[in-house]
Amino acid sequence: MTHEQSRDLYDRALSVLPGGVNSAVRAAIEPYPPFVERGDDGHVIDADGNRYIDWVMGLGPLLYGHDTPQPVEAAIQSHASEGPMYGMPTEIEVEHAEFVARHVPSVEMLRFVNSGTEATVSACRLARAHTGRDKIVVMQGGYHGAQETTLVEGEYDDTRPSSPGIPQSFADETLAIPFNDEEAAHRVFEDYGDEIAGVLVEPILANYGIVRPVDGYHETLRDLTDEHDSLLIFDEVITGFRVGGLQCAQGKFGIEPDLTTFGKLIGGGFPVGAIGGPARLMEQFTPSGDVFQAGTFSGHPVTMAAGLESLRYAAEHDVHDHIHDLGEQLRHGLAEIVEEQAPSYTVTGTDGMFKLVFTRGAPDSFEDHCEGGCAQREDCPRYDHCPKTGADVAAGETDRWRRVFWPKMKDEGVFLSQNQFESQFVTYAHTDEDVETTLEAYKEAL
Repeated sequence: MTHEQSRDLYDRALSVLPGGVNSAVRAAIEPYPPFVERGDDGHVIDADGNRYIDWVMGLGPLLYGHDTPQPVEAAIQSHASEGPMYGMPTEIEVEHAEFVARHVPSVEMLRFVNSGTEATVSACRLARAHTGRDKIVVMQGGYHGAQETTLVEGEYDDTRPSSPGIPQSFADETLAIPFNDEEAAHRVFEDYGDEIAGVLVEPILANYGIVRPVDGYHETLRDLTDEHDSLLIFDEVITGFRVGGLQCAQGKFGIEPDLTTFGKLIGGGFPVGAIGGPARLMEQFTPSGDVFQAGTFSGHPVTMAAGLESLRYAAEHDVHDHIHDLGEQLRHGLAEIVEEQAPSYTVTGTDGMFKLVFTRGAPDSFEDHCEGGCAQREDCPRYDHCPKTGADVAAGETDRWRRVFWPKMKDEGVFLSQNQFESQFVTYAHTDEDVETTLEAYKEAL
């Protein structure tokens, strides 16, 4: 493979874009990232004409890969041709909200915004306004966008901003506990229960190696927030309409949060975010309530058309069944490879998500292990060694994953997410052949 065009484009980009990119994770690939020219079904072609099986898929917004179904494409073109946007309400945003409210268990009303970050910012504001409290509980290793409340590091109540430019006063209102640690969840409410506005949690730790909840964890959070009149906020920006199909992860796990944040798939590949919940909470947003929330591009008609028609098509064509079947094939195949070649590593994921985490110290035996990805099953012999928190994932061989394994997979024609933490996504455009080729590449790269 040659990469001269990508190198030259990166050189140009360094002169006009900070770090040569518009989102930091894109620069994680060294010495420079491939520049993509176009997508084709489940593949991407870079600026030098190299073709890769694409498991990044825009980091999650693509349900159909790079091959948009004809009804979705027609809806996008129709709304784009009628004018880009109006700053006025349109019917399509009402239809989209009605569709989501019919399918997601906890949602009666929505407020569409423009990114997952904007959604989580607005959800935290609403939780604070509703409860009259300031503190937000987050999970260490969880990611909720580039916002001041959640860009923190540290433990428990000893948190500090994880980026310059954020006042310490923001971090002082954020309490960070380990994901899957029920004891820590009880402790934080014992210590700060009357100050906690809400718990903001991904149903699956989806931006840190794909860590599923241990049995009963979300039920514990649900009980604690109910007991202390706090709000449980599910961040389904990544899992929404991917894990659990149209009911999202909350439907899969049988938990109804008070608020849900959405992004990625709800916009059909276009910039989007949303907050959903019961009317008693959502109507506290302006103009029906006093909690300010507004945006020029919110409910953008082209995005609404793309999102609605994308989800409608999925409902009518068994899209999620196809995706979940391929995901199962990938994870089962990876488990067989890892058992033979790298038994200390852990296959993670569920439904249309997968990842191989370079964990350390797991037993060599795979007898009675979780099949199809770590499910946090207590009677699994590897249970005490599989990652349960963000720290567990970070303790893996992250440099080996990025510096040795990722380049080898690229050389094999397989494009994975840029680091060990980001999820990888199966789409409707992927095929059995893509899965088989990818598994062969894993064999070579490991």
